[in-house]
Amino acid sequence: MIKKLLPHPALTVTLIIVWMLLANRLTVGGLVLGVMVGVIVPILTSPFWPDRPKVRFGPATWGYLGLVLWDIVTASFQIAMIVIFKRSKDLRSAWLVVPLDLRSPEAITMLAGTISMTPGTVSCDVSSCGRALLVHALDTPDPAAEVARIKSRYEARLMRIFA
Repeated sequence: MIKKLLPHPALTVTLIIVWMLLANRLTVGGLVLGVMVGVIVPILTSPFWPDRPKVRFGPATWGYLGLVLWDIVTASFQIAMIVIFKRSKDLRSAWLVVPLDLRSPEAITMLAGTISMTPGTVSCDVSSCGRALLVHALDTPDPAAEVARIKSRYEARLMRIFA
């Protein structure tokens, strides 16, 4: 019964939180409407999610979010220093091919989004077979080391979350 009412509990909670943030105030009516949206939308969309990914919410997820936020802040400062102090001809931009061990489309999308949110890198394309990600890095002295960093820092953690 609960599984039928809440087919995607994480989506339900996310929708309620987003609804309340968009409302920009905490009222009983707003919360009731948010809960209704949070329950009804997953029920209506559940037929479109036949192979729902198994996501582990816990310390690994919170650690990943903290790591990504930290990387966004530190990369922002690094990119600012590059823009201020480096000449464009001194930049060592590169196209990186990141081989993927992830197989879930949701996990691959999360990895691509993480890479794109981190200043200095942009994920551009997933190979047609889904086994590699094409990434552009603004300034990387060692492309192989950057690929290894992406795999160990982000992909390995996402593999634990999307197990």
